Amino acid sequence: MKTIDFDILDASLSLLEARLRIAGSEPLQLVVCGGSALVATRLVLRTTKDVDILAYIDAANQMQDPDPMPDVLVNAARVVAETLNLPEDWLNTGPADLFRMGLPDGFACRLIERKFGPILRVHFISRIDQIHFKLYASVDRGGYHIDDLMALKPTTKEMVQAAKWSTTHDVSEGYVMLLKNLLTQLGFDDATREL
Repeated sequence: MKTIDFDILDASLSLLEARLRIAGSEPLQLVVCGGSALVATRLVLRTTKDVDILAYIDAANQMQDPDPMPDVLVNAARVVAETLNLPEDWLNTGPADLFRMGLPDGFACRLIERKFGPILRVHFISRIDQIHFKLYASVDRGGYHIDDLMALKPTTKEMVQAAKWSTTHDVSEGYVMLLKNLLTQLGFDDATREL
């Protein structure tokens, strides 16, 4: 299976739009986070294995829960996976819980929109929102999330903002302790004092 770089991401979303159009789909707007958003916005030069749908934007320009994916989107994504030799779940709603638990203030205003044709518009999340999500993921899972976080070159102020937001998603004392330890390890001692 291929990993997804900028060119493959562009090809997969363009083909997805074409398949949606052939199927007679209503226009769709996806909000995408994670590695594919980093790749699409060129914030971090790396590859990814999937495209994470965080939300849909409806006709009234309101964000909606991404689960379940509409059948027309599931079917179009399946054809794209077969055509481009991508993983079966290359397009998924894995981060739906992030949407349900609440997004950072001003999130919608910072989205970076890209049209792939008349049927598909994709809104990639911004750098500051990547910092929020990547810090939250780094506390729980570490690994490449920490690499992504540090590649975004966050300031202390941005880390404090992200850390405070992340504690609204996990209010446990254990999480706050792990968060402070991680911030210290990453050289953000000042940020820990503001939590």
